[in-house]
Amino acid sequence: MDSGNIGFVMICAALVFFMTPGLSCFYGGLVRRKNAVNTMFTSVVTIATGIVMWMLFGYSLSFGPDHGGVIGDFSWFGLEGVSLTEPYIEGQGIPNMVFCLFQMMFAVITPALITGSVAGRMKFKSLFTFLVLWSFVVYYPMAHMVWGDGGFLAKIGSVDFAGGNVVHISSGITALTLCILLGKRYDYKRANYKIHNTPMVALGAFILLFGWFGFNAGSALAADGLAAHAFVTTAVSSAAAMLSWMFCDVVVNKKPTFVGACTGMVAGLVGITPGAGFVPVWAALIIGLTTSPICFFMISWVKEKFGYDDALDAFGCHGVGGIWGGIVTGIFATKQMNDAVPREGLLFGDYRLFLSQLGAIGISIAVAVVMTTIIMLVLKKCGGVRVSDLEEAQGLDLIEHGERAYPAFNGLD
Repeated sequence: MDSGNIGFVMICAALVFFMTPGLSCFYGGLVRRKNAVNTMFTSVVTIATGIVMWMLFGYSLSFGPDHGGVIGDFSWFGLEGVSLTEPYIEGQGIPNMVFCLFQMMFAVITPALITGSVAGRMKFKSLFTFLVLWSFVVYYPMAHMVWGDGGFLAKIGSVDFAGGNVVHISSGITALTLCILLGKRYDYKRANYKIHNTPMVALGAFILLFGWFGFNAGSALAADGLAAHAFVTTAVSSAAAMLSWMFCDVVVNKKPTFVGACTGMVAGLVGITPGAGFVPVWAALIIGLTTSPICFFMISWVKEKFGYDDALDAFGCHGVGGIWGGIVTGIFATKQMNDAVPREGLLFGDYRLFLSQLGAIGISIAVAVVMTTIIMLVLKKCGGVRVSDLEEAQGLDLIEHGERAYPAFNGLD
């Protein structure tokens, strides 16, 4: 075991953990004041559920001995038998337990991403239950299929460096499915949904950027050149995406917006995640420049055209950005950057990786849609999932928690 690699990965795990509070600020600032506490709470509650479930059975189901290429088992229940001295897979320079800690933080933030799509209208206890069940039937199987030893999606030749399928496509598609099944807010398209705290949105976005360097660079699992490469591609893509979103804002809305620039930056981070350690730096620039316009189009036109109420654009940013990131990874990935790439990308003369990426994306979408639908049908049969129109109008902070975000100040409407 290499102490430098161990220290590096543990620091990266802490950075990824910090992304979840950052997400709560990002989402909390975007909603109306009366829903700020509820929105932030639904994001950070996954710290509790994610860590406890990961310790008990999540890691074992995700990375335990393979069963059909889809799921592990309960061999490491309670982390029993997870080595402090031996790696998860031969050749890794970190113990299994350190790998477990790093992956734990992915299991924490991924369900939190979903919550933005249903902000302001779903019962807290129903959303809490949904996130727990979703981790069982979507996240753990997806993590095993992509990153687990013997995983099905890895076997078909697809690659996912830091979570395009596992994190962003799974959560983004779930967000779309969930908001459609839940229904629109009672005053959707009749009320003006003003962002109540732009500085909080920006703070959350830049905390996400800070943590994302650990998210992507840490996925190299070693303090080496590959980690440095993933760090650089992450920075380049996020910066390029911020600029291209600002350009879209100017063209469409005649002026750049701070919230738009922050959203574009996050979209660029999502887009580069699947290929951060597989594509050249120049490709990261292209990925960033193209991801924002695609997400901008989905949020500003497609959502309006089809009328689904993805409140904070979890699908428009994470789902769409993750899908595009997986596609362009199949185009730009090359063995020159990483020997783990099974075949050269489409641009380098081989179409098979590109087809594998499309197949993996399709499977990820199917798993998320089917399992989300099943969970929602069960929850609806067990007592309902959303608050009443009156409760929604009063705000979920007071109705669901008996708290207000700003009890002594009324100037943040």
